[in-house]
Amino acid sequence: MAQIGSFALLIALALSVYSFAAGLIALVLRNPASEGLAQRGAKTVDRSADSFWSFLIAGLRQASDRIAETARRAGLTVFIAVLLAAICLVISAFRNDFTIAYIFHHSNRDLPGPYKFATLWSGQEGSLVFWSLLLSGYAFVLRLRYKTDPRLFAYASVVLAGVQIFFLSLVNFAANPFGLLEGPLRADGSGLNPLLQYPEMVIHPPMLYLGYVGTTVPFAFALGALIMKYPGDKWIHITRRWTMVTWGLLTCGIFLGAHWAYSVLGWGGYWGWDPVENASLMPWLFGTAFLHSVMMQEKRGMLKVWNMWLVFGSFWLAIWGTFLTRSGIISSVHAFAQSSIGVWFAYFLAVIFAVFIFFYIKNREHLRSEHKLESLISRESSFLFNNLLFVLLCFTVAWGTWFPKISELVQGNKVTVGAPFYNRVAIPVALLLLILTAVGPLLAWRKTSFESLKRNFAWPTFGAVIVAIFLMLTPPSWGGPFGLRPWKDISYFYSLMALSLSVLVTLTIASEFYRGGKVISGHTGQGMFASMVQLTHRNTRRYGGYIVHFGAVVIIIGMAGAAFNQEKEQEMSYGDKMYIGGYTLVCRSYTDEEFPNYAAEWAVLDVYKNGRQIDTLTPERRFYKASNQTSTMPFIRSTINEDLYIVYEGLNQDTGHPILKAHVNPLVMWIWLGVWLMLLGTGLALVPNAPAQVRVPAPRLVEHPAPVATGD
Repeated sequence: MAQIGSFALLIALALSVYSFAAGLIALVLRNPASEGLAQRGAKTVDRSADSFWSFLIAGLRQASDRIAETARRAGLTVFIAVLLAAICLVISAFRNDFTIAYIFHHSNRDLPGPYKFATLWSGQEGSLVFWSLLLSGYAFVLRLRYKTDPRLFAYASVVLAGVQIFFLSLVNFAANPFGLLEGPLRADGSGLNPLLQYPEMVIHPPMLYLGYVGTTVPFAFALGALIMKYPGDKWIHITRRWTMVTWGLLTCGIFLGAHWAYSVLGWGGYWGWDPVENASLMPWLFGTAFLHSVMMQEKRGMLKVWNMWLVFGSFWLAIWGTFLTRSGIISSVHAFAQSSIGVWFAYFLAVIFAVFIFFYIKNREHLRSEHKLESLISRESSFLFNNLLFVLLCFTVAWGTWFPKISELVQGNKVTVGAPFYNRVAIPVALLLLILTAVGPLLAWRKTSFESLKRNFAWPTFGAVIVAIFLMLTPPSWGGPFGLRPWKDISYFYSLMALSLSVLVTLTIASEFYRGGKVISGHTGQGMFASMVQLTHRNTRRYGGYIVHFGAVVIIIGMAGAAFNQEKEQEMSYGDKMYIGGYTLVCRSYTDEEFPNYAAEWAVLDVYKNGRQIDTLTPERRFYKASNQTSTMPFIRSTINEDLYIVYEGLNQDTGHPILKAHVNPLVMWIWLGVWLMLLGTGLALVPNAPAQVRVPAPRLVEHPAPVATGD
């Protein structure tokens, strides 16, 4: 298998080089400038040479078409070759072929089947093969759809081939997944990292990689359009749909990672501003900004330069994030081991930046906006401020991520920034984005009158104020995040603002659905719910976007509950009790058991609330035999109101008593529900609009009286 896989990767690299070179030659031959030169040559000679020059021009076109087709087919075959290599790697994992170094270090004989399959992306070399597979898969789909716009797709195909050359060069020369071990072998392998032996890790990395790799396609279209000075905005429509798919997959991957961190790491949180978490967030922020500002280019011909940079930034930041996780330049529980391929990524980042800058400077005049901002109270201004806030947040995340290295270079000692640094910027920016999310749908293009804004904004504002007063005045004894006193703690102030503004956005979105549904109901006579469904079908992009916004609001509500988190750590012997957040935990027993892959021990806790037993929890601690590593498996009791989160931390070496840590985390389930709503809205926005159903009333029959006979 090692020989077949290595040969397949080498063939894939050769095909990518050919696809890039042949595609580039075809574009040069087909370039209007080349044909124009031949035509000008025809005019400088006598008429008898006309047929020769006509023949030459026709020959150039025919040759370019044939070369372009061979380049396209070579690009299609790359996917088959990389797929073969990936299959060889997976088969080697299932066959326990520990002669392959990668399989030895990331698998073991007793590893369950799903995790053996996940070996493909669990380590440095395999994940690069997986990246190459996804990239060639995206390119395969793009090349199959080339008839949509052959010339633009040809440029995009060449750009994709160039990126493929880089990643396939990595797996062939710098991080070969089929390298063989030398010397004596251990019979069972070293085993997969215990933190990765969780069901979610079978789907989290593929989703995240689909998002990361997918940013290459919009970049390829954008760079191609910039090079060829693509007329009109058709390229932006194509790019927008690819970006929506990529953005949805990246969103899913990020929150799957957050859920994995919450369910496995045992610290009671879901987002710690870890450098690798930040690396996934930055391209997501740029992609989100692009999906908002692209409407400015479609509707008003504005922000063309901005959109070009946002598309490029999403791709460049995705590669940059990969550089962070693979170079060893930062320390993270998520990062790969330190290796030499960080230098490869650094050069690649420099090359793609230089290429983009060159063509941007050369053709920037082509990106002039057709209109200018006319009023601060307009939909254009809301999109502009929205973009600025997303970029500001991205810059803050990038600065905090790199600050340890910057401080080490400048001062000689490494200074790490934590969650408070990020929260000081991220929370106010998120609140401002909520305000823009509420105001944006109520603003008209070009200019909005103050009276119109006041009329549409009055009821949502009134509702948000009522909720804020309710949250401040309701006694805490009622339960939940009530009795907020924002003057006592800044976290309470942020939570109050987040919950109130979430209500504001929700009412604004609801009013948009209601007003549109009312118009359709008045014309068709059908019920309000059916009218709103029909409204959504008529403009899936707009109303799908509203559902995405509502999902984001639900996530913000879930995050606002963090101000009321509680935690407690205690040694607990048999029969001991722990009191936290209205719960009483009673230790019933401790037990252990042997499994083929690991040994486990766990506590058995009875949970009481209001004097009544409501559940039995079993937090677990595992020892993995192949890797000689331990891992915790928290037990989480989730409800719509709060999570009871229990971690078995092990034994106190001094007393021999087990140590348990308990967390009560309000509203966490709202975060996961909000993600589902965002994905639902994204899927809906990708559905084509249904044609408007025009109902023509049936003609009314008029009965004419029969003629009366009259005599002569």
